Amino acid sequence: MSVSIKLSRTGKKNSANFRIVAAPTRSARDGKNLAIIGSYDPKLKTYEMDKDLFNEWIKKGAIVTEGVKKVLSLSQKAVETKK
Repeated sequence: MSVSIKLSRTGKKNSANFRIVAAPTRSARDGKNLAIIGSYDPKLKTYEMDKDLFNEWIKKGAIVTEGVKKVLSLSQKAVETKK
């Protein structure tokens, strides 16, 4: 089973927020996930992420999707927290 680190949509209509999750690659966008790694607010263009958990999934062989790569490139206004 391959695992991807991807965005899962939450929030209301026209007010989206996203969770950064580790989920099976074949699961739906908002389907089953294995772990919640962080969150992303597109209006404020900020994200919070547990770096240790992210690195742990990378070491296990998780694939980072393009959407998450774009979020991580927003490091100018990024707020990283360790939960």
